[in-house]
Amino acid sequence: MSKFIPITEWADDDKPREKLERLGKISLSNAELLGILIATGSKKKSAIDLAKEILQLAENNLNNLAKLTIKELCKISGIGPAKAITIIAAIELGGRRQKDETLVKKKISCSKDAYELAKNTLEDLSHEEFWIYTLKRNNTIITFHKISEGGFTGTVVDIRRIFKIALEDKATGIVLYHNHPSGNINPSDADKQITRKIVEAGKILDIQIIDHIIVAHSTFFSFADEQLL
Repeated sequence: MSKFIPITEWADDDKPREKLERLGKISLSNAELLGILIATGSKKKSAIDLAKEILQLAENNLNNLAKLTIKELCKISGIGPAKAITIIAAIELGGRRQKDETLVKKKISCSKDAYELAKNTLEDLSHEEFWIYTLKRNNTIITFHKISEGGFTGTVVDIRRIFKIALEDKATGIVLYHNHPSGNINPSDADKQITRKIVEAGKILDIQIIDHIIVAHSTFFSFADEQLL
């Protein structure tokens, strides 16, 4: 077994912080970036060693890393709640940045646009949530609202709350969203039923339901594309 050497004793060229400062963020590996977040190692492992263990836990997949909970991260010896929370907060910031970049577009013209707007919010959740985007004329975006959240297999949707928010936003259109933590993108009978009810209520209030997007594991289902609206 090789002798453990803390990062403080590494050559400056190999230290992650110094490397980032000298060569830029793109020069760092995922383990090195994660090691900077972890900041300190344990008695027998450097921050980089801990980062590598976390990435192995996530199967070296950043999408899987985003799904890890505080409890799961803390299973790794040397990772406590503070380090786990720092990692989760950093990943959330990255996701919000992607969402903000997408919002620059400010308009939904197809189901893929609709999916791209919400995927960072919904695809990594371990429970179901229901959200809406309210829209102006020509499908320009007003804002994003969470309607409800539930368990692994479903959430209760209050139709009155959806349209109360839409009326307050002075919206002429709505895109509905929810996620399937199971990874199955196909709508359930309950999904179809609640969508029909929301569409009918929208007709009365002259608010169009543009689409209902189901988000699941980096893919999506569009009610509009499948002519289910």
